Amino acid sequence: MTRMQREEWQDIVRDVDWAFAYADDEAVFPEWQSGTGSVPREAWKDWEEGYKITYPEYVAVQREKETSVFAVKAALQRSKVFDDLDEGWKSTAKAHFGATSLIEYIGMIGELRMARFGLNGGWRNMAVMGALDEIRHAQISLAFAHEFVPKDPQYDWALKAYQTNNWAIIAARRLLDGITCDANVVDVAIQLPLIFETGFTNLQFVGMAADALASGDINFANMISSIQTDEARHAQQGGPTIEILMKHDPARAQWVADKMFWLTGRVFAILTGPAMDYYTPLAHRKQSYKEFMEEWIITQYMRTLNDYGLKKPWYWDQFLENLETTHHALHLGVWFTRPTVWWKPQAGVSRAERAWLNQKYPHWEELYGEYWDVITHNINRGEMASTLPETLPWICNTCQLPICTHTSSPDGKWRVRNFAHTHDGRQHHFCSDVCRTIWQEDHDTLHMKTMVERLLAGDVQPPDIPGLLGYMGITPDVAGDDAYGYKWAAEYLPGKAAE
Repeated sequence: MTRMQREEWQDIVRDVDWAFAYADDEAVFPEWQSGTGSVPREAWKDWEEGYKITYPEYVAVQREKETSVFAVKAALQRSKVFDDLDEGWKSTAKAHFGATSLIEYIGMIGELRMARFGLNGGWRNMAVMGALDEIRHAQISLAFAHEFVPKDPQYDWALKAYQTNNWAIIAARRLLDGITCDANVVDVAIQLPLIFETGFTNLQFVGMAADALASGDINFANMISSIQTDEARHAQQGGPTIEILMKHDPARAQWVADKMFWLTGRVFAILTGPAMDYYTPLAHRKQSYKEFMEEWIITQYMRTLNDYGLKKPWYWDQFLENLETTHHALHLGVWFTRPTVWWKPQAGVSRAERAWLNQKYPHWEELYGEYWDVITHNINRGEMASTLPETLPWICNTCQLPICTHTSSPDGKWRVRNFAHTHDGRQHHFCSDVCRTIWQEDHDTLHMKTMVERLLAGDVQPPDIPGLLGYMGITPDVAGDDAYGYKWAAEYLPGKAAE
């Protein structure tokens, strides 16, 4: 029997839409889940992905990837590569594993929602394979991290982190819940595949793979490169979705894209910014976080804007300005509150590293140098208590990250500005006017209490640092500390400057 050509049958098996006999369309695709809004229902017939793949082809490709990535893992298990890794770089891997391993699982929930409520058969078909991708990403991340748990219990947070109330995880969970669970699936398709994956994670994984290879972490580079190849395929769900939305409701498309680009950028500022500018060993840094963002993320996003007819976000100039400051302030805060995280933050402020930072960020010294000078002075005098927190900083009600927006004052000092807003008699605090605007528009789904609000409400007992650590699940064996045991501070001792 003659076998049919692929192009003869693929559209048939891909398009699984049909007329319902026992339920109306609204019952099968309720508005609160499907989210067609002002877009006519029939308009979704034009939804079509550019890269089509059948399930047998998908399985064959995935089998090859799994064979390749685990072959490398098995080979490296017999080596001493891990033992030779820089402690600062290990912190990058630990932070990544804890913050992203189960993000992949939450991404799977978003894909499954699109697989059920997507308004086109081809879209639902693509989302099924997207869900399988995300399951694989969670499993592979946990498998790679688990290998190192006997050597370092901080790697156990790859699985444990999302089960805790750690402040950093609350911020990551708030972002992913907003992307995948709080929104209808039309918005999910823009927020998850288009903004989060195409706009950020695909390119970040490429950059981190390069840094990992330079640092000698072949295992990590191999893992995230394999994950990235999946993301690049299922991330295409966002394109055809926003094309249809731009034809019928461009204001909605603009708002969803703008909102999620800002919120994703905030989380990446604390996850990726310190990793590139502070944790990666100086000799292995390919480019600064700002350079990476300008060359890859911003260029990519501007291309996306042009391709789909979107305008620049209203906050664009502010976003560019924040590339000079935000991640430095967040890094300073993470290092200062290091016992509250599950990795060992590398201070990254040796003389050579400060020279590099001042070269990449001309205002770094005037904004942050004085604070690191005080920290260094306290370390060298043995006053370690002065380098540790007594409580938590105010946290933004939208992004759930510490409020550390740089604001110049008449005396030339760095001052943190709080953007406040009162709603129903209760005052809320924000890191920027952008986060405040987003909350004002979407506050019905942005109601998660910040860590500070939990502290003030009595959720944390006792209401002090030990109580906070217990509430966040931080035990002494995983509490963060300086990656290099403060050895970098010794070169600032009297007499060392001349040397």
